[in-house]
Amino acid sequence: MGLEIKIPAVGESITEVTIAKWLKSDGAAVKRDEVIAELESDKATFELPAEADGTLQILVAEGETIGIGTVIANIGGEGNGAAPAAGGAAPAKDATLAQPQADPVAPGQKESGSNGSQGSSAEKAPQSAKDPITQGEQNPQASDQSGYGGSVAGSADKPTAPATGGSAPASGGGEVKEMKIPAVGESITEVTVAKWLKADGAQVERDEVIAELESDKATFELPAEAAGTLRHAAQEGQTIAIGTVIARIEGGSGAATGAVPAAPAPAAAQGASSTSAQPAAAAASGSATYATGTPSPAAGKILGEKGIAATDVQGTGRDGRITKEDAQNAQARPAAPAPTPAAAPAASAQPAAPASAQPAGERVQRRERMSNLRKTVARRLVAVKNETAMLTTFNEVDMQPIMDLRTKYKDKFKEKHQVGLGFMSFFTKACCVALKEFPSVNAQIDGTDIVFNDFCDVSIAVSAPKGLVVPVIRNAEQLSFEGIEKEVVRLAVKARDNKLTIEEMTGGTFTITNGGVFGSMMSTPIINAPQSAILGMHNIVQRPIAVNGQVVIRPMMYLALSYDHRIIDGRESVSFLVRVKELLEDPTRLLLGV
Repeated sequence: MGLEIKIPAVGESITEVTIAKWLKSDGAAVKRDEVIAELESDKATFELPAEADGTLQILVAEGETIGIGTVIANIGGEGNGAAPAAGGAAPAKDATLAQPQADPVAPGQKESGSNGSQGSSAEKAPQSAKDPITQGEQNPQASDQSGYGGSVAGSADKPTAPATGGSAPASGGGEVKEMKIPAVGESITEVTVAKWLKADGAQVERDEVIAELESDKATFELPAEAAGTLRHAAQEGQTIAIGTVIARIEGGSGAATGAVPAAPAPAAAQGASSTSAQPAAAAASGSATYATGTPSPAAGKILGEKGIAATDVQGTGRDGRITKEDAQNAQARPAAPAPTPAAAPAASAQPAAPASAQPAGERVQRRERMSNLRKTVARRLVAVKNETAMLTTFNEVDMQPIMDLRTKYKDKFKEKHQVGLGFMSFFTKACCVALKEFPSVNAQIDGTDIVFNDFCDVSIAVSAPKGLVVPVIRNAEQLSFEGIEKEVVRLAVKARDNKLTIEEMTGGTFTITNGGVFGSMMSTPIINAPQSAILGMHNIVQRPIAVNGQVVIRPMMYLALSYDHRIIDGRESVSFLVRVKELLEDPTRLLLGV
């Protein structure tokens, strides 16, 4: 019996995973540490490497959900694939399938004897137990398995043609350097291959950047650890865990290694021709068994959807079994009566009525996998809504004094400091003054304790190309208007170029978000955990207000403060927002500290 491959433990709270994709087919020769499958849990996607060299025997179908510790495959023998091709020893499963050909008496006795039904069931039991495809409709490879009308690569009825070239890369000269995903942060357990900057098979130099990796917090560059020929071990867009092999660098020139994969092409062609010849031989033999005329699970589903009886389909698979291809080709039979003189026009005219009821124009849908950043943002926002007592209070600000001040000094400010004077510096300075006066707004909950901060690390929400990021302005209370504006520009540029580091996006104590740049008039922003409050800015609108008993038109902005009511009482939250309003409507207070 070969080595059993079990689902490893991938996390304390993960009890089951789904076979997202088999990267190696059943019967293929695999090498130790070669990735054979992708496993998907409710939290992440993992790669499953082979634990030894040998021939892969798949036991669980693609798309099935199974528990941790379940055996999903076996690896048996030395996986060079030469033995099956030469007619040598085959895996136990294939030997069982080949037995009726070696001993034709046994099947005949089972079918004609008094206990024929028992013999048939006994023959089915081990076959169904070892058959890797238990649900053909979930895996299109179901019809290609032995016993379902197809043949397993490496079995007695299908030699493994590409085996001769399978070990060629190993025999090539030069040392092979495995590159693994490095640790990029304490809380980061997986990354996504955002982009390969070097193609598979390309020559790379040591320390040359070969790929961009993307986590839920930042984007990183991956440099080559040696010089040589690059071999990709992960696809672009694939999410892989820290420590997983992402690429291999082979020593020597790329020409020799690049020519190796071309060798198996003729062998593959021969294997394909022999495979296509086998069903024909099985059909020509005319030997009827219990499998004759029986559709595979995938074929049965297709026939059921088409309304075609299995008795009307000629099976070309092993022992006359109806394969998936047979079921797909069976749709030619209903099309045959089309040339009939009278029935065809009537039949074709009937579907025209429902077709006219369909909506006009194109109706295109597309599905994309969520990026790590998007998944993390979604998870954290939902967690904040569920775990905090979030409440929002509102106020409005007359922006005329700040706009007059900017109009008067913005040209001189830019000429002296080489940066524009925007609204963000005024709001940041006003919030820092108010945070000092109301420290609970600048605090956060840690278990059963409240952590107060005597500094103001203000997070600024920025809409980056790949999603929302929140870089932090450190010690904003110590910065001048010039310092705040320069820091805002620096962080915004890095966010736009996806160059923000983890350190630049963690550790904030209070957040400011400006939905007004997109035209938002009012909103209820969600707290950026573990912070306890967030200030929402909105668009500036000319509105009539009463000033000294007179109705005047002023540029007004609504402010929204969302806060955690567990730590911030109504008095503190409202007083904080009123203080920010006072400072913005009279900017000289910011300079005088009153």
